[in-house]
Amino acid sequence: MSSYISELAQPMVIVGYLGQALFFSRFLVQWIASERLKRSIVPVVFWYLSLGGGALLLAYALWRKDQVIVLGQLVGVFVYVRNLMLIRRHKEPAIPVQPA
Repeated sequence: MSSYISELAQPMVIVGYLGQALFFSRFLVQWIASERLKRSIVPVVFWYLSLGGGALLLAYALWRKDQVIVLGQLVGVFVYVRNLMLIRRHKEPAIPVQPA
């Protein structure tokens, strides 16, 4: 039990948990925005949270030397960056979300 607690205190484990939290928060943001507009949307912040969470999880996976997670996060980070590039290129207007 004490080795588990000491592992939780390592900085890279904290990075991994932070990455998971960011990655999960993107689903909450997307769900709340869609519920407010009563239609499915993907706000730009979804892609930024995806990129931040994916980058932190990639760093954690590299530290853990986990090839499966590294590959998955590398592909994901590429997709998130590409979506942000497409959004910027087309300068799509932000979807206004009315406060509840």
